[in-house]
Formats: sequence, C-alpha cells, structure tokens
Amino acid sequence: MTFLAYKREREIIMPSTTRTMGMGIPAWPKYALRITFGVIWLIDAVLKWLPGFRSSYMSSISGAGMGQPGWLQWWFHLWTNMQHPAPTFWAVIVAILETLVALAVILGFARKASYIASAVFCVVIWGVAEGFGGPYASGASDIGTAIIYALVFVCLLTLAAYTGTDRWSMDYYLEQKISWWWKVAEVGHPVQRQPVLAAAVPAQRAGTTLPPLTAAFTATPGPAGSVSPPGPAGPAGLVIPVAPALDGTRPEPAPH
Repeated sequence: MTFLAYKREREIIMPSTTRTMGMGIPAWPKYALRITFGVIWLIDAVLKWLPGFRSSYMSSISGAGMGQPGWLQWWFHLWTNMQHPAPTFWAVIVAILETLVALAVILGFARKASYIASAVFCVVIWGVAEGFGGPYASGASDIGTAIIYALVFVCLLTLAAYTGTDRWSMDYYLEQKISWWWKVAEVGHPVQRQPVLAAAVPAQRAGTTLPPLTAAFTATPGPAGSVSPPGPAGPAGLVIPVAPALDGTRPEPAPH
C-alpha cells in the first residue's frame, strides 16, 4: 500500500472528534432532556396566558428594582418607564415569546438559533423581572431561576455540537429539503464521514502505473526512516514494501 493510499485510508477511517464522541453517546438522553425542558417551558408559557399574570405584570417589573443598589436604579427605571404605558401589551409579548420557545425546543426547530435566542431571552428576564436575583442582602437565598434556564440552553447548544442532528426533530427533516437549513440548526457543518474498511482502498498491483504525484513520491529513496519505493509483487499482485538499509541502499528482493 502506498503512502498516499495509507494516508487517505487513515483520514477516512478516523472521523472528526465531534462525530466520534457523538457516535458513543446514546440517542435517547438528549431527546429526553430537550423535550422535558420544552415541556417545562410550555407549562410556564400557559401560566403566562392566565389573567393573573397580566394584572400583576407591571407590579413585578417595578418591584424588581426595590432594594437594589443606586448604581443599578437607572436600569430598572428604563424598563419601568418603557413598559408602563402599555403593560398588557408587554405581558402578551412575554407570553408569546415563551410559547414560541417551548414549541421550538419540543419540536427541535432551528435548534442553534432557538437556543441562542432563548438564552438571551432568559438573561433579559433575569436582569429585569428577577432583578439579577437580588437584592443580595441579608435573607437572600438564590440568584434567580432564569439564569439557570439560560445555562441549560447553553448546555443544549454544546450537546448539539457533539451529537449532531436530532432524528426526533424538525431540523432533521428540514435539512433534507432545504440545503442551507443546517446554518440555523447545527453547530458546525453536519457532514458525517462514514468509516471505510481498509480493504476498500485499492492496493497497488505490480506492473501498473502510479498516478504522477504518487509515482513521484514513491520513486525517491531516502535515508532510514523515510518512505521507500514499493518492493516486489507479493501474493495476489500486492506490492510488498522493502525497508532501506542504513546506508540508504535497497537490499535485493528475495526470490519467490
């Protein structure tokens, strides 16, 4: 087997690290994680459509700034003044966004774009409605839930980079119909290399002509440790490489 054929075989058999790790991970845990997290978002979205959320929306926004340090008051005043003229409108917008997030996660729609946008949305909720989890005074017990949701979306995005396309998702079918859909669905190009057995690589037979690049490479003997020209023909016409001597000369091939 020539050096170029061996190199080609090695590149085909050795897939990328991403796909190697992805092949070793069972499929169902990532589906269960994504769908379960989407159901949690769907329950949260249903609660946002109830009348109680719309009636208490403005009070929760304005109350997030109470007790916060003075250098943060401008941030909470900005959101309060922006949403105060139409609190019902903003409450409905939040309910629509959470519903879209839930459906995108459950259905596996545009996963890369959905995960990134949802993580940003969670950070905004954490920084506005939850007041960054503060104020961090005596009696504070946690940093808020929205920032944890954002971290879960980052974990889903990282998991998608290692496992590739989810078969139980809309992206799996849309990528087969739309050539550019992988750009909004996958973290990286979704091409997967299939392992090929070494026997699939054609061996060089005695008396055949090598391609120009291969012939130029194999016809040049070098010092010890370098690639040497092909040796005599073995069984079934395969080439048997012969290692060069220490002085750079080639030993005579053994008679058959």
